Amino acid sequence: MTREAPEPAFRPHRVVVLALDGLLPFELGIPHRIFGRPKDAEGRHLYEVVTCSIRPPGPVETDADFSIHVENGPEALATADTVIVPASYELGPVFKEGVLTDELAAALAHIRPGTRLASICTGVYVLAAAGHLDGRPATTHWAEADHFQRLFPQIKVDADVLFIDDGDVLTSAGVAAGIDLCLHIVRRDHGTAVANEVARRTVVPPHRDGGQAQYIHRPVPDPQLATTTAARAWALGRLHEPIQLRDMAEQESMSVRTFTRRFREEVGVSPGQWLTQQRVERARHLLESTDLSVDQVAWDAGFGTAQSMRQHLQAALGVTPTAYRRTFRAGSAPDRGGSRGCDGLDALR
Repeated sequence: MTREAPEPAFRPHRVVVLALDGLLPFELGIPHRIFGRPKDAEGRHLYEVVTCSIRPPGPVETDADFSIHVENGPEALATADTVIVPASYELGPVFKEGVLTDELAAALAHIRPGTRLASICTGVYVLAAAGHLDGRPATTHWAEADHFQRLFPQIKVDADVLFIDDGDVLTSAGVAAGIDLCLHIVRRDHGTAVANEVARRTVVPPHRDGGQAQYIHRPVPDPQLATTTAARAWALGRLHEPIQLRDMAEQESMSVRTFTRRFREEVGVSPGQWLTQQRVERARHLLESTDLSVDQVAWDAGFGTAQSMRQHLQAALGVTPTAYRRTFRAGSAPDRGGSRGCDGLDALR
């Protein structure tokens, strides 16, 4: 008589947040807020979030008029499945020269090989100085992007995006982009349904359109000028239909040229890129939360054919629709849904 192997004990994914002197309290709180919410079908927390310092337990200065008491020293980094480094205004030689202090280097040495690393805003300087980003793409706050690129020429800096997922290392733009990054990690780990629920409870959008370009300072537009909001709402209501650029422009009574320029200014990407993003999100939702066939999901999401959807999901997510569904139907997140074919998609690019 053979015995069945016992079920492996449940263990939440451990996220360790590194609190450095000069940290921004808002950014320090982002991982705790986002990763502290997700639960599985049995009500168990999917993540455990721990804060640590590079010194023994004690106070850590912030950029505000208060300090925080951190109860864990750098040894906690050795227990992490994911390490997150928020921004700090007191990085010293890390920011000025691109080199780690002895104290910081000793702390980072606790991190086990294979641990997922992430940074929020200028926390990326720490990952770069430690050599984790050499030859890889990364982003940071747009105001620091040029300085970061000069300091680390071996890194491929993209200042236009909200975050970059390069597999085992992820980086985000400034401040609130840390929310986008953490939601993305939840979505990557457990699917869109779980991430969307966290976003709803946090009262933030589950996915923000565009990149940092829309937040860079520029003259304030005339409040009398029309926006593209109505066109976007109109398009979202009919993703399953062929949508031409002129159709969207007509919703705002604009010429195609004016609409395209205004859309990019407001959203940060072209109408075609935005529409593809929405269709990918719709397809992900249907693959997770429904039992629709891949052909039907492709139709409902506006891709028209399974082959077209497969190409777009492969480009955006690096997986096929079937593999995506298999991954996230197996977890606590259900399958997702879509809209229908779009012959006009290429015309919008």
